[in-house]
Amino acid sequence: MKIIAGFIKPTAGTIKLDGEEIKGTDWHRGVVFQHPPLYEWFSVRSNVAFGPKMRKVPKAEYEPLVDEYLKKVGLTEFADKKIYELSGGMKQRVSIARALINDPEILLMDEPFGALDALTRESVQDLTRKIWWDTGKTIFFITHDVEEALLLASRVIVLSRHPGKVIEDIPVNFSRQIIEDEATDIKFTPEFYKYREQLLKLINAQR
Repeated sequence: MKIIAGFIKPTAGTIKLDGEEIKGTDWHRGVVFQHPPLYEWFSVRSNVAFGPKMRKVPKAEYEPLVDEYLKKVGLTEFADKKIYELSGGMKQRVSIARALINDPEILLMDEPFGALDALTRESVQDLTRKIWWDTGKTIFFITHDVEEALLLASRVIVLSRHPGKVIEDIPVNFSRQIIEDEATDIKFTPEFYKYREQLLKLINAQR
């Protein structure tokens, strides 16, 4: 993920996005971290607006976008709150809005919900799934939670232990079923259990 984001260079080969080689960081790739690097002394609104301001987007253009993305992540009424006043789940919503407002070609999410409680985690998973569906953006999501991978992904890529080679690439369709069929009980189905067991066996074989 760090290579895709442009934080580090590959030791061999190249990585490209839409045919263009990635040589460093830029706004075409938005990143959401496990611990959101937000500006605690800024308001929610100012944090979301930070990217466009740094890119010198005119205020008249980015202010409506700030309102739009605050609405998307359900934080309109918290727009003027300081970051330190928010819960962990709310902070991740701010982080997602701050990444999306730059209209990145790909959204990179590095175990973003690992520190959240179960109910908050499920809520933000629903939000992520809806953003993927509504925007059509590619989301590259890292998780160690097998169920989370199945509930959010359209492809689950399983890596080996160091040096991290791809050992399996599994297409799945649960996220689409949840949205199209409102299948809220999908993880209790035999098909879900089958994929869950397949992934667990692959992971356990790496020990």
